Formats: sequence, C-alpha cells, structure tokens
Amino acid sequence: MNKRSILGGFFILENNSFRQFLDSYLDVWRNSSLTELESMISKDYKAREISAGELVDFGYKESITGWEQGFNFAKEEGNKWDLNEVSIIPLREDEIMAILSATLVIGGKKLDNVSLFFQTFKKQEKNDWKLIRSYIETGVPNENINKIQFK
Repeated sequence: MNKRSILGGFFILENNSFRQFLDSYLDVWRNSSLTELESMISKDYKAREISAGELVDFGYKESITGWEQGFNFAKEEGNKWDLNEVSIIPLREDEIMAILSATLVIGGKKLDNVSLFFQTFKKQEKNDWKLIRSYIETGVPNENINKIQFK
C-alpha cells in the first residue's frame, strides 16, 4: 500500500491508528500468538466460512478454538504464515474492512491454495480496534489472487 491511499473519499494514512493496529494484528498472526490475538477480537465477533463448499457460521469461542488449531499447526516444524494485504476498504467512520490472503509455508514451500479473509474491524471507545466480523473463503488457488479486480 502506498503511503496514502484514497478509498471512498477516506484517507488512510500509514501512521493512523488503524494502520498501526493492522500491522500489529498481522504480526500477532505471523507469530501465532493466541493470547495476543484473543484481545484483538470482539467478544461479540461473528463469522462465516466457506470450506469445501460447506458454509459454517461461528462466534468468538469457536473462532478462538480455530485459531488455536491453526496456530498449533503453524508452529509445527517451523511452518510460517504467508499473509498479504489485498485491500483496505473504509465502511463507516468507525469501521474498516481488510481483505487479507493467508496460507502456510511448509518446509519452505507455499501451499497452492490460500484463504481469503474479509475482516471488519471497529474502532472502540478507547480508540483501539477490534475484529467484529469475518467472511472467509478457503481453498482459493494462489494464482487467482493476482486476478482480483476492484472497479
């Protein structure tokens, strides 16, 4: 992302609170730190995931269990997360969506498929941010990420 992007009339500056939060969020994810991630997710979190054509809706508790399983797998034998920021979309004055792609690098080789995360973050009363909603598409071929278009 450039130093400054204009999206829907909003300015997102590299040094604003959301940019700082998102960078921290991605670092926590890359480090598979469940304790830190738990504090970044709203207790009212709602999500929908499509995996192998199956739709699953879940909330905070199920999310934490899923992150724990994913983080444990990532930590096995030095696996690493490959995370990429696809787009940042201001939704409302206090809500921003980040579209992220995520996959694992296992034995130095990136998996052929990624998961696309459409994650909505909301600014809280103390000017911090929390993940409040997600829509997740799993099993997306890597090459399709380069074909994403925004008009």
